[in-house]
Amino acid sequence: MPGAWLLGQRDPSRPAIVMEGETTTFGELVSKANQLSNKFADLGLTRGDVVAGLLLNGTEFYEITLACTQSGLYFVPINTHLAGPEVEYIVRDCDASVLIVHAELADKVVGRIEDAVPHRVVIGSAPADWSSYEAFTLFADETPATRSLGSAMMYTSGTTGRPKGVRRPMIDATPESPLQATGPFFGNVGIPHGPGRHLVCSPVYHAAPGGVSLSLLHAGHTLYVLPGFDAETVLRTISDKAITSSHMVPTHFQRLLDLPAGVRDSCDISSVDVLFHAGAPCPPATKRAMIDWFGPVLVEYLGSTEGLVCVCSTAEWLEHPGTVGRPDPSAVMLRGLDGEQAPPGEEGTIYFKTSPFEYLGDPEKTAAAQWGEFTTSGDVGRFDDDGYLYILDRRVDLILTGGVNVYPAEVEGALLEHPGVADVGVIGVADPEWGQRVVAVVQLASGFISDSDEDLRAKLDQHVREQIAGFKRPREYIFTQDFPRSAAGKVSRQKLRELANGQ
Repeated sequence: MPGAWLLGQRDPSRPAIVMEGETTTFGELVSKANQLSNKFADLGLTRGDVVAGLLLNGTEFYEITLACTQSGLYFVPINTHLAGPEVEYIVRDCDASVLIVHAELADKVVGRIEDAVPHRVVIGSAPADWSSYEAFTLFADETPATRSLGSAMMYTSGTTGRPKGVRRPMIDATPESPLQATGPFFGNVGIPHGPGRHLVCSPVYHAAPGGVSLSLLHAGHTLYVLPGFDAETVLRTISDKAITSSHMVPTHFQRLLDLPAGVRDSCDISSVDVLFHAGAPCPPATKRAMIDWFGPVLVEYLGSTEGLVCVCSTAEWLEHPGTVGRPDPSAVMLRGLDGEQAPPGEEGTIYFKTSPFEYLGDPEKTAAAQWGEFTTSGDVGRFDDDGYLYILDRRVDLILTGGVNVYPAEVEGALLEHPGVADVGVIGVADPEWGQRVVAVVQLASGFISDSDEDLRAKLDQHVREQIAGFKRPREYIFTQDFPRSAAGKVSRQKLRELANGQ
């Protein structure tokens, strides 16, 4: 795999990124990355320092990532759908030396983090005491005199709902060194080295679409970047640009399948070699329909911010419906409730080997995730007799809605701040479009009066929107006076599900 930096030197006119009709070549991309690297060095950033980004889909994400990766810096992409206080927490927690944001998102951070971040940059019109990205990058574009491997530091929610950074140690290596392992992986799933065309239709702040697209950029593919997912736009882009690969979640599949037959039939999808999907369990009927339409090009994988567990081809899934793949038995194992390795047919927590990491500022959580040389993100599954892995639960209480993680404790905490809520439990309920939808079971405070249940739902919804990101808000509210808590004060989520299913 050549790597974007080498392509910028050897094939500078090759298209690297196409977005909204504008093309950035590999030469232009690497030139901008070099400008950023040299600017970071001029500011005094040293190995292990942090650059954070609150970024929309666009060329800047890849410029900043390439710069950090060759400068020995951590890059922290932040979920753009988070509310202002949530963004502020991450920026402070990671101790960012530089924060770069798109102007459209600046109101989430302006006036909140100036005391914490020395260097603040806006892509677009910059407020007072902030630099413009255009001016910030007006620096020498030669290859940095000193280059060393940096790393992404992704944030993943903890069991309390507070995000935690997954930080891997800096290693003494060149920026190109990890690429040697990535090339064979893509070859094994059917993706050749360039000149492929990869469609980016999911948020690049997420580890999966951001990471996959970056790896394919290093392989010489051209990225066609969309600002977001619109089913008809995605399908027509696949057809018009002869897209060879993309990364989606099951919700995207369902939206494509829901398009009118006339739209579907008018688009040529024969160019697609691979459609990666992850982020949530894919309903079997949805996956079969996509296979019938696109052919045997679906590649599912199980992974998390902590690491990759396994990969499943279309052929394997058709032979073993519901599996997420057949992992290397020396690299993945299940740990039963008794603490021992679970045999085939019995459920257990999935543990896997991955590169060393720590949860930033949380040694207890780090230690709890380890079992010898294995680690876990909390998923539960089982093996069949042939060694194929099946997911039984995507963590005990975690809700996966549209491929995005929602932790009940965080939503419950927001609702409990409303004066009309005495107690609350939040669960995920199966949903044909979203995989799961967020449902809140609420016990009202004594004496609290509302005009109607609909009026109360509207008030709670507005309250939650002001506290946390919109994708975390409950899509359904159920009111009860008999709230299911045990004598120990624990919520019975099973009883909450029974209440929800009885509505």
